[in-house]
Amino acid sequence: MTTETVVARLDDIEPGTARRVQVDGRPVALVRCGDHVYAISDICSHANVSLSEGEVLCAEREIECWKHGSTFSLADGEPQALPATQPIPVYEVELRNGDVIVRVPS
Repeated sequence: MTTETVVARLDDIEPGTARRVQVDGRPVALVRCGDHVYAISDICSHANVSLSEGEVLCAEREIECWKHGSTFSLADGEPQALPATQPIPVYEVELRNGDVIVRVPS
């Protein structure tokens, strides 16, 4: 079972940026690369810091943690650089009539 939540309008998220939202009580980073939006956990698996405050690397489809420099795949949440070694959750995103909808497990 999943919870589906409208979290933003696509036009409100600048390409190449990340924004923190709450979905069913979970901190989620929305990351826009071009017209594609990714949704990943907003908490770094290495340190308890917000990933949405880090640099978005659209060419690599990654986000970098600002605290220690770990990067995470936007596609599958796998760490791409140390010191992080544990993946972070990724969530399904749908764009519908300009709305950004995120689905998380209930």
